Amino acid sequence: MTDTTAHAADTGADDADDTTAADRKVVEQEQAAIRDFVKGLSADDIKSGNWFTKLATHAMNAYTEKVDWQYFQDRYAGVPADAIIDQRIKMAARYAALEGGLSAGAYTATVAATIGSLGGASPATVPAAVATMMIDVAFVTQLQLRLAYDISVLYRVPLDVHDPEDLWKLIRVAFTIKSGEAANKTVIKAVPVMVRPLVKRFYSKSVLAAGKALPVVGKHLLQRNVIKIGIPLVGVPLTVVLNRYTTLLAGRHARAVFRNEARVIELAERLSKESQHPQLMLWVAWLVIMADSKIADDEALLMRHLVRVVREQHQVVDEQLAHLVDIDPAEVWKRVDAEPGDLSYLLDVADRVATVDGDVNAKEKAVIAELRERCRRV
Repeated sequence: MTDTTAHAADTGADDADDTTAADRKVVEQEQAAIRDFVKGLSADDIKSGNWFTKLATHAMNAYTEKVDWQYFQDRYAGVPADAIIDQRIKMAARYAALEGGLSAGAYTATVAATIGSLGGASPATVPAAVATMMIDVAFVTQLQLRLAYDISVLYRVPLDVHDPEDLWKLIRVAFTIKSGEAANKTVIKAVPVMVRPLVKRFYSKSVLAAGKALPVVGKHLLQRNVIKIGIPLVGVPLTVVLNRYTTLLAGRHARAVFRNEARVIELAERLSKESQHPQLMLWVAWLVIMADSKIADDEALLMRHLVRVVREQHQVVDEQLAHLVDIDPAEVWKRVDAEPGDLSYLLDVADRVATVDGDVNAKEKAVIAELRERCRRV
């Protein structure tokens, strides 16, 4: 979200009328900025999906330079991250709904069909109705992208939007993009029950044919938004509901993903801080993770952050572990047996690593049992 939206959230009045007026002012200001961005898009940008690449750059570059942990500390000193995030999700949903109501009047049955026939390289070739539709799509897209980023910052999950891997992670989280997911599944959940049969029929028509040719993200987002076009009588309320619903969904998904990663980071930092043998701890952790020859997402996440934190806190970099393909339990037990002193804390390490992704399985229990015997001998 923009500095303007952040300011509105920080200074919003208790009075409902004042809040509504303030929200509307923020939305109109942001719409104006987005309108300038859309004016620079060519017909080919829209048809090819390149509009999203340009928007991601436009939305995030300057924003991430200003919005960091200190940015939120200055505004919400002492407030827990969960409380701030809850309010920012609700605020973003309000903005999305307001903007949907302002934009919906431009949607007609001819707009969706026009998308498929766009061509040429000049912004002047973009029909006015399509340009207005793109303002709505770009507004909500930017809002959700920035909301997800805000949540990552508040949970102190490091993201570098200039790193392709981190940027793609942010995009997947912000737009709840999953492999093989059809956009209409999300849409149908959002619309009133009485309208759902109409929505399903709409999705079966050729009006969506153009969307299938778009690149992955552009296709996903335009498909999700094109349902707001061309259904008689329900256009405005459907636009409001869909904008609000998808923004709430994006915020809640980002909260779940980044809160979980924050939990894993917190665990990695605690294990590293409490460790007297950080290098050995890494080997034990990896042995537990690989006990069942499977690596869950949370296990991979923990190991990545554990290696990073140990490097930062203890200046330990284990090249042998980094180049390891198959871990040999005998090698780990040899390392454990070679260490003098009390190693019982490693049992706590093993327990926490084993439970990071849920219940402890039989093979993980066997490794922990062996570790317990080794620690008793020391």
